[in-house]
Amino acid sequence: MSELRINGFKQVQDILKKLMPFIKFKDEQAKALYYATEILTKAQDLKSLKKLIDCVLKIQEHNYAAKRKKTKQELYSLLDLTP
Repeated sequence: MSELRINGFKQVQDILKKLMPFIKFKDEQAKALYYATEILTKAQDLKSLKKLIDCVLKIQEHNYAAKRKKTKQELYSLLDLTP
């Protein structure tokens, strides 16, 4: 197992776009992350931040590590949003 760190939302988005046709196992997470990078590369308003939280929850839903998952309320609190 190895890790790769990519800095910058636009760089992540560019690489994901190229990898999408080849991703089989984590395709739902990749799609959610790609959508999140679209939000993060633009100016954020309240509506887009709520969509970003939905992306984070979708990615968490498919992760194995259950201890580190945040609830929707915790994510709203981190972004100073009210549900």
